[in-house]
Amino acid sequence: MQKFSYALSDGFAVAKRNVIKIKRVPEVLVSVLISPIIFVLLFAYVFGSSIDIPGSSYREFLISGIFAMTLVFGATLTGAGLADDMQKGIMDRFRSLPMSRSAVVFGRTASDVIYNVISLIIMALAGLIVGWRIHNGIGNALIGFGLLLLFAYAFSWIMAYVGLLVPSVEVINNASIMVIFPLTFIANTFVPAENLPTPLRIFAEWNPVSAVTQASRELFGNIPAGTPEPMAWPLQNAALYTLIWVVIIIAVFAPLAVRRYKMAKTKS
Repeated sequence: MQKFSYALSDGFAVAKRNVIKIKRVPEVLVSVLISPIIFVLLFAYVFGSSIDIPGSSYREFLISGIFAMTLVFGATLTGAGLADDMQKGIMDRFRSLPMSRSAVVFGRTASDVIYNVISLIIMALAGLIVGWRIHNGIGNALIGFGLLLLFAYAFSWIMAYVGLLVPSVEVINNASIMVIFPLTFIANTFVPAENLPTPLRIFAEWNPVSAVTQASRELFGNIPAGTPEPMAWPLQNAALYTLIWVVIIIAVFAPLAVRRYKMAKTKS
């Protein structure tokens, strides 16, 4: 128990260091503060005038998809931050300190929860400006936000593992785009899954990004009236399917990331 409390304390110290970095690194500040606003405004005004959602506003349909996409993309900060620290030799300094070996990775993923909370608040405010509304009560809305943050936290463990594998920040940025773009676009984030061609529709229905988007739409009350019940089990049980993926991802990638950190050599 004492060992766990030391690991928690060390992880908090590392998380604090990563949060302070927001003020000192302009790129991180842009990613956390500016990018969410750009995504909301761009998709709301570019797609909003060209896609029709019967019985509802496309902007209300859109916002949950924007939340999910932005938070998943935000997970790359975890991998990029760890890769950058490895390149600069900061990991060697951490290893020389009397601190828990798991604290660096736990601290990195924990700090990204704070980044994601800030991004989510900014996106929600921007969404309210463009016409998005919550129709299902504050309590359900908070559960929806919590589910989005939980999924993003789980995804950050994948990126933490990848960040400790790749040789540079550039590699993880390029690699993450090749994976995250299809994952977030072949989904129900921007258009209903049933509008996609059959192979893409099947992928979208079982895509965990579709599940967390569907669950948050239901919790926010943004499902248009008269919308048919989804045919696929993951979308019929979107919140449960999301939680299943969260448990699987953390159970697999948290131990892998910690183990990789202990074994990894500084990249130079």
